[in-house]
Amino acid sequence: MFDLELLRSFVCVVDAGGFTRAAERVHRTQSTISQQIRKLEESAGQPLLVRTRSGNQIVPTEAGERLLGYARQLLAISAEAHDVLCNPETVSLVRLGIPEDFAARQLTEMLSGFARSHPGIRLDTVSGMSVDLRLHLDAGELDLALIKREPGSGPSLACWPEEVAWVAGLNEDRSGADETSPVPLVLFPQGCIYRNRAIHALEAAGRRWRVAYGSHSLAGVQAAVSSGLGITILPKNAVLSDHRVLGDDDGFSTPPTAELALITTAAGLSPAAAQLAAYLEQSVQID
Repeated sequence: MFDLELLRSFVCVVDAGGFTRAAERVHRTQSTISQQIRKLEESAGQPLLVRTRSGNQIVPTEAGERLLGYARQLLAISAEAHDVLCNPETVSLVRLGIPEDFAARQLTEMLSGFARSHPGIRLDTVSGMSVDLRLHLDAGELDLALIKREPGSGPSLACWPEEVAWVAGLNEDRSGADETSPVPLVLFPQGCIYRNRAIHALEAAGRRWRVAYGSHSLAGVQAAVSSGLGITILPKNAVLSDHRVLGDDDGFSTPPTAELALITTAAGLSPAAAQLAAYLEQSVQID
């Protein structure tokens, strides 16, 4: 059986990206964290962590990736059991996945309101790409997820239209750009709806394209566009003051709306998750 303390250190190292930062987070020495990881790897019978080629970050191996989801679930169940036993009232846990750009804009204010009105429910949130959130949901690691997708592309508890636009740097003038030259794109990883929209729109128009910059984070994509590395498709509420929305005069027509959908698994919702779903249905706003 896996030791929860060892699993906690393992998750901390993965989240922190290294032993030193993990040790600082849990107020232990680096040698203690390293020793705990060695014990966990001995228990698992295989390496769980490896250093990247650049040497400045620790990432999970394939086996570590498989263990990571289970480790998070075991730690969450342990914490929930502790809360139930230590608090006079029963505490229900609801795990919610939220897209990064949505989390940055609305998460704190929206969920703090739910927490105040539902003190018996504890929320655990995960922020990431929609394709990853769907995988976490299918694996039973989330109860609910807000995802970005093509409109009407599946069942949902609730959905909201999201306006998107072609975006360039503020000083980027593409009105006279040579349409035979590849369009430089700033893109999220594969599976992102905005990436798919950009590539498909250009290919449908018979235009060439190239990846000028890629990033997993919204901030990274926004910064790359601001600096003039390329153009991209973003939700309109993620357009910054140093961005410029491209239109017909620039050779880019307005993309069709995307969709923010609240989804769950076929297994259904617990009473606590159903309460959160009803709250989100009333509270989520797409500006």
